[in-house]
Amino acid sequence: MSTPSEKLAASLKILHDLQEKNNVVAIKASQISRTHKERLIKNGFLKEVTKGWYISSNPNEIAGDSTSWYTSYWQFCIEYLQEKYEGEYCISAEQSILIHAGNNTVPTQLIVRAPKTSNTIVELLYDTSLLAMKSPLPKTAELIEINGIRMLALSSALIHCSPTMYHKNPNEVRLALAQVIDSSEILEQLLDGSHSVIAGRLAGAFRNIGQTRIANDIIKAMKSADYDIREIDPFENTLAVALSFRERSPYANRIKLMWQEYREVIIKYFPEEPKLPISKEKYLKAIDEIYKTDAYHSLSIERYIVSIALIEKVKGGKWNTNTNEEDRKQRNAMAARGYWQASIAVKNSISKILNGENSGKVVNDEHQDWYRELFAPSVASGLLKPSDLAGYRTNQVYISQSKHAPLNKDALRDAIPMLFELLESEQHSGVRAVLGHFIFVYIHPYMDGNGRMGRFLMNTMFASGGYPWTVIPVEERDNYMKSLEIASVEGNIEPFAKFISNLVDKTMKGIPVAKIK
Repeated sequence: MSTPSEKLAASLKILHDLQEKNNVVAIKASQISRTHKERLIKNGFLKEVTKGWYISSNPNEIAGDSTSWYTSYWQFCIEYLQEKYEGEYCISAEQSILIHAGNNTVPTQLIVRAPKTSNTIVELLYDTSLLAMKSPLPKTAELIEINGIRMLALSSALIHCSPTMYHKNPNEVRLALAQVIDSSEILEQLLDGSHSVIAGRLAGAFRNIGQTRIANDIIKAMKSADYDIREIDPFENTLAVALSFRERSPYANRIKLMWQEYREVIIKYFPEEPKLPISKEKYLKAIDEIYKTDAYHSLSIERYIVSIALIEKVKGGKWNTNTNEEDRKQRNAMAARGYWQASIAVKNSISKILNGENSGKVVNDEHQDWYRELFAPSVASGLLKPSDLAGYRTNQVYISQSKHAPLNKDALRDAIPMLFELLESEQHSGVRAVLGHFIFVYIHPYMDGNGRMGRFLMNTMFASGGYPWTVIPVEERDNYMKSLEIASVEGNIEPFAKFISNLVDKTMKGIPVAKIK
């Protein structure tokens, strides 16, 4: 008779074959026997999404952990919708615009148009849902697939989206508009569909973002066809930042828009800039004095188990992978050693900034050095392979329990240069610190270490304005992560700006914000 372990192994083999051989994420009940299904659910390897549909999950996930769902979401929807409607569907114009704009955040409700359905809501995991609406599809020419999901082409999405989209998601619409490089892309549908009201709205929208030529072309073409057209600006505010129209990638423009929108919020809450310190030596000494506290909390935020004894051992040079087998194998020790080496590199960068060098340029030139130092011990000990020090990731990465999907590997190479361009030109060090940190982790350029790198970047920018090195306490981890999630998913930087400014204010007043237990 088979043992429980052997039975579980057999069930896992079935699940493995479904995932690897059939390349599926959305698993139908009919694809796996009841016995195997119940065994996998009981042991945490399978999770029900909606009646008769499942995804694989991590048995080590704690109750309420949404990571497996959020990382599976889009592929699950692609497979579920394809099976349900045999490819006869498309997502809404509004959701299409979001994806064209590079926003792959998991929506609370995904609206789908399909001719063979009844108006119904399908409840999914973690308060997400699908709203299937009975509706004929537009012409085939207006539909495209991006990463497997059927949606409206860019021009069609802009024509068919609700006017409220301009108020609810103004930056996403602007990013979509900026990808239209010629009026002919959109005029054919406007003219053939007699969309005079929409044409007036789009003309005003294009003029708002600085695409005057396209706006004028729309007005002239519609009038030539004898349509009565009145131009209106559908946005509530005039765009205050110049977008790039040279390429169709929305990612560099996204970073510019976020920076412009968020910077005033940060300035509103941030304590007055102290300016560069009189004594460079005194400032660097203060960094040394807070190192143990900073290392303890920054590593603990990342779920490393770090003791003061370990920090002291590393700092004192008593950690040695060549002579101590225990050190060589210990993941936490690798992280602590890497943090120490990276902090030295960060301190060298700060020294240059305190000598008057541009902080954005220094960090642009040297942040890859910080990263290499952060993970060099793990490579030396064999926990990571040498190529892990190559730099920016070449695969997709996900953030635990976050609806935000970091930029794809190609997009980050558009976004990172823009981040450092903005850091170099920004005059307020508080803005450089808060947005430098937030946008860095929003992009998530590395497979690992993004949080620690983001906090190093933040404190380097603080130094450029004379603000003290500020520790984010592990006790505040939930508030910290929640405020980052709100900024990433909802586009609201205020909670994160208030969170960081409060810590800075207390630190400047000498009020301890973090202690070592």
